Amino acid sequence: MVRRPLGNHHDGPDTLLVTPDTKQTDAVRIATEGDPDELRNLIRRARVVLWDFDGPICRLFARHSAEGVARDLVSWLEGRGLRGVLTGAERESLDPHVILRAVGHRYPGSDLAVELEERLTQEELRAAATAPPTAYADPLIRTWTAVGARLAVASNNSPRVIRQYLTGRDLLPCFSPHVYGRTGDLQLLKPDPHCLNRALNAMGAAPPDALMIGDTPTDCLAAKEAGVPFLGYARSDPAITSLRAAGAEVVLPSLEPLLELLRR
Repeated sequence: MVRRPLGNHHDGPDTLLVTPDTKQTDAVRIATEGDPDELRNLIRRARVVLWDFDGPICRLFARHSAEGVARDLVSWLEGRGLRGVLTGAERESLDPHVILRAVGHRYPGSDLAVELEERLTQEELRAAATAPPTAYADPLIRTWTAVGARLAVASNNSPRVIRQYLTGRDLLPCFSPHVYGRTGDLQLLKPDPHCLNRALNAMGAAPPDALMIGDTPTDCLAAKEAGVPFLGYARSDPAITSLRAAGAEVVLPSLEPLLELLRR
């Protein structure tokens, strides 16, 4: 088993990273120097696994650009004479959820927020129709279910979109009924832990007995606020750096080590 530090992004001894070409011949050992079996321990403790949707389960905007969706939402607001609703940084954001969160915060419960959310939902539904699965996600979900873990989705995406995608992959039975996407209260988007807490409460699970898998700093911060152990998934160096800055101690660039551990 090869353990590699994060190179230029590794500024301390606390986090190690398994690279995609890591051999799986030995037990996976990843995480802190104090506890090199942290990944194994995270899995062993987890009775409930909370998944973010876009990233760990699928690449929602792989063929339907998230940046383009964000620009369309900004243009829609500006076309209604609402350019001043967003700050300059928000208008330049490549993340549609940044725009949605900003409008939801400034105009909670308004018709504007409702209509903007629906526009994003329609874009997500179109994206879900062609979204490729994240590598190893499908077999990992099925294997984790088979060995007795209970799974839930805790996401900033629309629950309609999540269910549509999972149904198309024949994965909904692995999660149903525990799909917790965004609600009409856009102030409760992650990093607020609302969707995680909904899942935990519905499943009767204590936070230490759960595990959150996410790919953004907001996922990590929400898990921390909810008291849920966190496993980061990141496919690029900048994403790894962002997760580590948010406090993620374990980050994988591939879900394959998780699948290998469960199969053992």
